[in-house]
Amino acid sequence: MNLLHATTRYYLFLALLLFAVGSVGLYHGINWALRTEVSEQLTERRRELLAKAHANQLPPVSQLAILLDVSRTPRPVGFRDTLLLDRTEQEWVPHRQLTFPMVVRGEGPVWVSLRKSLVEAEDLLGVVLVVMLSVLALLLAGTVLLNRWLSARLWAPFRHTLAVLRRYDLQQHQALALPPAPVAEFTELNQALNGFSQRLVADYESLREFTANAAHETQTPLAIMQAQLEQLLQVPALAEDPAAAPLVADLYGATLRLSRLHQALSLLSKIENRQFAQAQPVRLDQLLEERITQLEPLFDARELRYGLNIAHAPVVVQMHPGLADSLLQNLLQNAVKHNVRGGELAIFLSNTELIVTNTGPAVAGDPARFFERFRKHNAASESPGLGLSIVQQICGYYGFGLEYQLAESGTQHRLRVVFAPGPAVPAGRPSGPNRVAFGEKKQPGAVFDV
Repeated sequence: MNLLHATTRYYLFLALLLFAVGSVGLYHGINWALRTEVSEQLTERRRELLAKAHANQLPPVSQLAILLDVSRTPRPVGFRDTLLLDRTEQEWVPHRQLTFPMVVRGEGPVWVSLRKSLVEAEDLLGVVLVVMLSVLALLLAGTVLLNRWLSARLWAPFRHTLAVLRRYDLQQHQALALPPAPVAEFTELNQALNGFSQRLVADYESLREFTANAAHETQTPLAIMQAQLEQLLQVPALAEDPAAAPLVADLYGATLRLSRLHQALSLLSKIENRQFAQAQPVRLDQLLEERITQLEPLFDARELRYGLNIAHAPVVVQMHPGLADSLLQNLLQNAVKHNVRGGELAIFLSNTELIVTNTGPAVAGDPARFFERFRKHNAASESPGLGLSIVQQICGYYGFGLEYQLAESGTQHRLRVVFAPGPAVPAGRPSGPNRVAFGEKKQPGAVFDV
C-alpha cells in the first residue's frame, strides 16, 4: 500500500465517521426543529382560544365540540405525540397534540385537545435528509476521485524517480540526471539524489583507479620477490644452514599465497568493473576435461574418487574464455581443497547446468555466507577464501544462477551453476540422462554406472 492510499484510508474513515454522526445529528436536529415549530403553532392557537373564552366570544360547548376535541372529563394536560386514523387513506397518521383546560362562561370548565398533523413535517424531514445525505455521499466520492487524480498526476515525478533508481547501475559510471519536478519537495529530492550519485560515481572511480594502480604496482615486486626466493632456495650454502632453509621456504610460501591473493583480488576488481571483452562461444565440455586432466595428480595425492558426466556434447556457453576457465578452476579447486582424504567428487555438465558435488567435513550455518570474501571453512587454511566469491561474481556477470546446498548432515557439498532456466534439481542428485556414481578414478569423460 502506497503512502497516498494509506492517508486516503484514514481520511475516508474520518469522513465516514463524521458522515454517520452528522446524519444522526441532522435527523434529530431537524426533527426537533419541526416539532418545536408545530408546538409553537399549537401554543399560539391555545392562546387565541383562551383569549376568546375570557372575552365570552366562544360558542356553546355543544357547537364548539364540532370543531374541536372537547371533553368535560379531565384529561392529562401538555404536549404529546399520538396516532390518529385517517379515514380517507385508511392509515394511521402521526399528530402533535396539546391538551389544556378552559372555562366557558355559563358551562364551566372543559378540556380541549388541539392537534396538528406531522405528515408534512416528516415529508420535509425526509426531503432535507435525502438532499443532505446525497451531498455528503457526493463529497466522499469526490474525495476518493480527487485522491486518485492526485496520485496519478502530482505523484508522477516521484514514481519516475523510483523507476530511475531501480534501473540505476553504478558500474555504468554515470551520475543520475533527474529533472526538476512541478512539486517543490520532489525537486529537492531529485537534486539531492543527483548530488549523491555524483559523489558516489566520483568515489567509485577513485576506488577503481586506486585498485587498478595498486594491482599494477604490486604485481612486479611480487614477481621479483618470488623469482629471487626461488633462486635463494637453490643456493648450495642454504642447505648447510638447517635454520635458514625453513625460514626461506616459509617466506617463499607466503609470497606464493600473497601472489594468489593479488591475482584473485585483481580478477574480482576486473569483473566488478566489467573490464572483460564481449562474450564468445566457449566449449565448456572440452575446457572441463582439460581441467580434470590437470588436476588428476592432485586427485591421486588426496586419494579422491571422482566421476565426470557430460550429458550433452558439445556444451557451448557464451562467456569470456578467461572467465570460463576461472569459473571451472575455482569450482574444482574448492571441491578438492575442502574435501577429505579418500573422499568423493562428482561433476555433471549439460547445456543448462554444471553441478559439482563433493564430500567434506561437516559444516553448519547459512550456505549463502560461504560466498563472502575471505570466508573459510577452516580458519587455518592457506586458501585466501576468495574462490567462491569469484564464482559468484562470474555468475552474476553473465546472469547465471548459483546454488550452494548441504546434504547428509553437512558432509556433502553441492554447487550448482544454472546457465539457462530449467527445472530445479534436488540436492545431491545431478540431472540428465546419466547419473554419476562415486567409484574408482577413471579417465575424464567416462560415464560411470550407478
